[in-house]
Amino acid sequence: MNVLLDHFSEFRDGFIGTVSITAVSTAIALVLGIAIAGFRVSPVPPLRWFGTAWVTLLRNTPLTLLFLVTTFVVPEILFPGMSAFVLGSIALGFYTSSFVCEAVRSGINTVPLGQAEAARSLGMTFSQTLRLIVLPQATRTVLPPLSSILIALTKNSAIAGAFSVTELFGWQKLMSEEGYDIVPIFLWVSLAYLVVTFSISGVFRILERRMEVAR
Repeated sequence: MNVLLDHFSEFRDGFIGTVSITAVSTAIALVLGIAIAGFRVSPVPPLRWFGTAWVTLLRNTPLTLLFLVTTFVVPEILFPGMSAFVLGSIALGFYTSSFVCEAVRSGINTVPLGQAEAARSLGMTFSQTLRLIVLPQATRTVLPPLSSILIALTKNSAIAGAFSVTELFGWQKLMSEEGYDIVPIFLWVSLAYLVVTFSISGVFRILERRMEVAR
């Protein structure tokens, strides 16, 4: 218990850092993932090609390599002076967006084609059909895989600690360097991650219950 009480402020900052980068990366991943999923089912070939290239590139790039490029290359070329937190959030959000895209695209494919054809017969555009007809029906199918993807995002955020982002594994590294026993350190870090991941699971369980179809 001493390892936590003696360094509670650092642990608190690490926990808040993990929650913050998880929240920001989640927002980026959801917005980009839904947009790219729309590109992938678009009737416009260049958009489909872009969506396919996005998913293929990011899903097959190691996350650590993406962090390296975002942290050391992007500031040199595009945005000098950007904080490590923002760069880490971008790397994690972009990487996760490719998985969100595929989950959303799978949900879109579960909606009967007749729904889109009926919308088009009423004069609705593709974007209107997707936003008003298809995506609301696909949401119920998308929620379970999204829960798993966001839990994986939370655990992947640990990599950000190696790139100067304040988070839980940064606290673990600090405690290890000060000579504390590694077992209680990892115990507290694991419990903190469980709090975050169980919270995500709880939110999605509530959403699934609200949207389930009565049988």
